[in-house]
Amino acid sequence: MKVSREQVAKNRLNIVAAASRLFSERGFDAVTIDEVMKHAGLTRGGFYGYFPSKDALIAEASAFSATRQAALPKESFGDYCQRYLSARHRDNRADGCAFAALATEAVRQSPAVRHEMTRNLQQMIDDITRLVPASPAESRRSAAVKALSSMLGGLILARLVDDPVLSDELLAVNRDALEIAPGQ
Repeated sequence: MKVSREQVAKNRLNIVAAASRLFSERGFDAVTIDEVMKHAGLTRGGFYGYFPSKDALIAEASAFSATRQAALPKESFGDYCQRYLSARHRDNRADGCAFAALATEAVRQSPAVRHEMTRNLQQMIDDITRLVPASPAESRRSAAVKALSSMLGGLILARLVDDPVLSDELLAVNRDALEIAPGQ
């Protein structure tokens, strides 16, 4: 039976969305094509009709994650930092920031994946630059890079540790380091 173009597009989006969640949750190498296709509601046999390789899927899933991140409501810088450095975000790797979940693995991926991650990081810096308050001591972009580095580092460490009190402390200290308050 022939599948319509609309269904092909829907299937591809389902594959990319499933891969994005699974990669963020478990890492690139721990996820198989079979698992991605199963989560997308399809069989493995159809995978290569949509993607030439797992690397191509990883690159597209990385772009999808960044698009999902960019689609978040535009809020104040303080609210963005509070949300990013929250227990909810820490505990939800599958739907959270792809950089916090995958950055250390992405450095060992193909040039196409690294290029996509770089493009996505540049977009995230641009988004935060628009939110960060102006500072006479430094440019908004420098302040955004510094804030993003603090947020990423804080979230990664909070996810790493097996001590819930320390994990909460890491989130709180990084929020405090950014000197933000909701609505800022």
